[in-house]
Amino acid sequence: MSQESTVPGEVVETTEIPEPGAVTIVVPTFNESANVRQLLRQITESVPARLPCEVVFVDDSTDDTPEVIEKAAQDCPFPVTVLHREEPVGGLGGAVVEGLKAATSDWIVVMDGDCQHPPSLVPDLVATGERAGAGLVVASRYIKGGSRAGLAGSYRVAVSRGATWLTKALFPRRLHGISDPMSGFFAIRRSAVTAEVLQPLGYKILLELAVRSRPRTVTEVPFVFQDRFAGESKSTAQEGLRFLRHLAGLRAASPVARMIGFGLIGLTGFVPNLLGLWALTAAGMHYVPAEVLANQLGVAWNFVLIEHLLFRERRRHRRWWDRAGRFALLANADLVLRIPLIALFVHQLHLGVLSATALALVTTFVLRFAGTEALVYLPRRGREKPGRGSTAQQGEPCEQTS
Repeated sequence: MSQESTVPGEVVETTEIPEPGAVTIVVPTFNESANVRQLLRQITESVPARLPCEVVFVDDSTDDTPEVIEKAAQDCPFPVTVLHREEPVGGLGGAVVEGLKAATSDWIVVMDGDCQHPPSLVPDLVATGERAGAGLVVASRYIKGGSRAGLAGSYRVAVSRGATWLTKALFPRRLHGISDPMSGFFAIRRSAVTAEVLQPLGYKILLELAVRSRPRTVTEVPFVFQDRFAGESKSTAQEGLRFLRHLAGLRAASPVARMIGFGLIGLTGFVPNLLGLWALTAAGMHYVPAEVLANQLGVAWNFVLIEHLLFRERRRHRRWWDRAGRFALLANADLVLRIPLIALFVHQLHLGVLSATALALVTTFVLRFAGTEALVYLPRRGREKPGRGSTAQQGEPCEQTS
């Protein structure tokens, strides 16, 4: 990662962030060259008179955004730093984590680079946090005085509302008191977050912070979401799918949640299994080999969903073919083990056939889940490298949306 620090009237190479101010403003950018001049102008007009600051851009751009920032920074009365990432690991959320690590002030304000978050609110975010003794202050569009006016079109409004409802339903305790968990505009005390525990994927870093390392005291201030100054929103269907994967990964962080998710995914595997069985028997295959082959469709289906929804963060511990082979072996062993278990429960425990079958299903499910965690996804001893990001996150561009 290269670091290019600029101070008023001068551009110099450095390996350190400038001297700390009262607040560090972290701005993740991805091809925002048309917006950064206006953003720095707004920060200059709104912040320095009331609050000393420094600005840290974490840039994943493929255009001339870093050069534009350097030139615009020469007119700024505060330190401006550009951290350009060659590999945008974790998308926009990963960029914010890099900014959190680089920040030197007690307060860090995170905001987008497209001018939809008003810099005039920065002093209020910090002042509110100081008055309330809060560790996190969220700029919310959904409390009195706030507005989502800058969201373009009814479709984006509906998506934003739906995402907010879904996240609050999945994390009612962690998101208690946060009306706008989709907000990308917030202030956090540097002492209230441990950047190393964060595992961002995509653009919703506030959700990541709130779930993995939420500060004890959280408060909100209203804000009006502005129109984009230039360019177009980078919200895409792919980004939406990435958000859903991130939600699933956060929800599956505890063993109990992973077990429930494992069971639900297993139930969905009956669909490709039955469809495969129908197709093969309709083609004239005997039902026994047809069932064996159809079961592999269900195994493959379950493996893909489990990989992306439950164990995304652990995939780096083994190669994909190793994981797939181990998972298939466990899944098929489940069938082989179930019949002897049913016989054991009937003859030794004197259970009825239905009761024995139900108990065998539960037993093999628990064993299969434990085996999947221990044999497929746990790190191999001596091979784990602390601090490495998930390979699944690499190469994903920083995309900004709200």
